[in-house]
Amino acid sequence: MQRLTYDDIKRASGRVAGHVRPVALAPADPGEPGGLPCETWFALEHIQHTGSFKARGAHNFLAAHREEGALPDAGVTIASGGNAGLACAWAARRLGVPATVFLPETAPAVKVSKLRGYGADVRLTGTEYAEALAACQAFAASTGALSSHAYDHPLIAAGAGTLLDEILQRLPGLDTVVVAVGGGGLFAGVATAARHHGVRVVAVEPENCRALDAALAAGSPVDVAVDSVAADSLGARRVSRTALEAAQHGDVHTVLVPDDAIVEARQSLWDDRRLAVEHAAGTAWAALTCGAYLPGRGERIAVVLCGANTDPSDLVR
Repeated sequence: MQRLTYDDIKRASGRVAGHVRPVALAPADPGEPGGLPCETWFALEHIQHTGSFKARGAHNFLAAHREEGALPDAGVTIASGGNAGLACAWAARRLGVPATVFLPETAPAVKVSKLRGYGADVRLTGTEYAEALAACQAFAASTGALSSHAYDHPLIAAGAGTLLDEILQRLPGLDTVVVAVGGGGLFAGVATAARHHGVRVVAVEPENCRALDAALAAGSPVDVAVDSVAADSLGARRVSRTALEAAQHGDVHTVLVPDDAIVEARQSLWDDRRLAVEHAAGTAWAALTCGAYLPGRGERIAVVLCGANTDPSDLVR
């Protein structure tokens, strides 16, 4: 697989312009969190199309294949009932491409309904993700459909990386960007762009969904156990090699946060700002609120709120 470069992200920016919502930024209260002397902003990517940053990578992936004349009549296929599947179905509809999405039979009806609302052909197969993935791979092999991935592809990561350039356009002088890490697509793209601009990246994982942390310790991607309140979005068992390579640079700082801090951070975003976000977004904010990352005096920080596909009923108390 090709190495991700900043040129890939610039090309992605051209493809997604006018198709995704430009990121909005909102300031945290002065002196937050905990009275630390830093300037903190929220990158509100949870209001992106389909409710997460994934729309960027999905559109870039399909648009790049269309440019190359490599979009087959059978369209695109993916095994994912989460944000990646929704983004793939959305992007396919925007580009007039058939999308076939494979899910376990146990998938929540609300996700199935939303996928069908985007025009996807939803195939329910087996009771576990692995069975849906196998069916997706068999479908791609038999029909010639283009197989997409939730995070482990340079076009997906490059699309996600367009977020950093947009943040810098609105927040010049940015010192640090804080992102949650699951499989590593968002992190790899953002870190690649950040390195070009001299911006520090704080990569945040739940303590019990630590695929990047484990890969750094082992020197290569390894399988990890997954057990976190944020596992629905950050529960990749193995981080991408692209993400590992991005994390091995000196301008990246990796931290782990406990589940109770994630829950508290997510709740605070609702209580104090009426932002209903996923636990993955709470994970990024928790790096600051629980002290896993300690900013310097005057440091200008952007915290990426990456998604909002969540049940908000547990936020009201």
